[in-house]
Amino acid sequence: MARKISRRAFVKGAAASAGLFTIVPPHVLGGPRHVPPSETLGGALIGCGGRGPNTYKEMCKDHKVELLAECDVKFGDKADNKRFYTDFRRVLERKDIDLIAIGTPPHWHALISIAAAEAGKDVLCEKPMTRFIAEGRAVVEAFRRYKRIFQIGTFGRFGSSKDKKSLETHKIMRSGLLAPNPGVFIKKGGLKVKEWSGRVNAAPQTPPAALDWNMYIGPSPMKPYVRPRHGGTHRGYWDYEGGGLADMAQHTLDPYQWTYGKDDTSPVEIEAMAAPAHPECVGMWGWVEMKYADGFTLVLESGEWGPMYDRKASKGVSLADLDEGQRKKLDAMPDPEPLLTFAEAVKLRRPAGGNPEAAHRCATLLHLANIAIRTGRKIRYDPVKEEILGDELANRLVNPPMRAPWHL
Repeated sequence: MARKISRRAFVKGAAASAGLFTIVPPHVLGGPRHVPPSETLGGALIGCGGRGPNTYKEMCKDHKVELLAECDVKFGDKADNKRFYTDFRRVLERKDIDLIAIGTPPHWHALISIAAAEAGKDVLCEKPMTRFIAEGRAVVEAFRRYKRIFQIGTFGRFGSSKDKKSLETHKIMRSGLLAPNPGVFIKKGGLKVKEWSGRVNAAPQTPPAALDWNMYIGPSPMKPYVRPRHGGTHRGYWDYEGGGLADMAQHTLDPYQWTYGKDDTSPVEIEAMAAPAHPECVGMWGWVEMKYADGFTLVLESGEWGPMYDRKASKGVSLADLDEGQRKKLDAMPDPEPLLTFAEAVKLRRPAGGNPEAAHRCATLLHLANIAIRTGRKIRYDPVKEEILGDELANRLVNPPMRAPWHL
């Protein structure tokens, strides 16, 4: 006869033997939503010049990654479609590749990111996230739809999220207790305005034999090859980027956007002091003022052209802006959850700190600033509909057409 065991005896015995085994969390063992830390992932780099290798290196932090493919439009003399490629689509077809680092010029960032998400890949993308605003929303929707991980290639917010003063400012800004918000943040210099201005009237040349110029141009308007349009100097042309502002400002504004709690919205009024803009080449500008609906003002000042910004003085946000009752409400609010690194996000299948929405809202700042510079007039923006109000010409720059066959 089977021996009868009472419930109390069973519980007692189980407790005594608890030290004989350990419950292993799913992210250690792996599974459909978890990558075990011991697993080696397949990696690929698309866009191998300039910042590309460093972007790939950042993607590999705290991961075991094997580089399986490199793709660049300049590889025409050595592409074998096994290790080296000129067409990113052939890379994304591979089932052994899990992670994609994107180091191309920005006019390719959105399309490659979206295609990677559709192919089931996780992405670390070089900044700036996009070339124009509508691309960013398309990236956000794609990564949400396909449940993939995206991290923008700038990481300043991770430091800010651990800084006591920045954390306090973040909580105040996110609390909704300041109305109107008196804060003014002025970013002075460091935007390489003259360095990345475009060269006007460069003489057309024959592209290098190994360069697929048509693929390089991609979704942008077809233009004759001139040396400055390829390589780092591509930043000086609206077709591919947006000057030093687009090159540097996502990097520098990312931590401040987190600190001031603006990861889910955008400015509503944007005004610039700038020289008349060239239709193809990025030029000089002095400052851009961007005001949010709550009154918070963000200013970019180049320090390289025109008069200095003198409309408002820099003013932080602090507990002094709250009354006693508001401070008590703030104290009762929990701290924000720690930001996840790209590696943590991939393993846990949760959004990274520089996730698509946050990266898109930061890139939108660059694009709005450049739209004000290019049009030479004050613009009003709806951060929900993500369109410019009452200015059809300016609004065309929110979502310009792509060259066939490329489209969002």
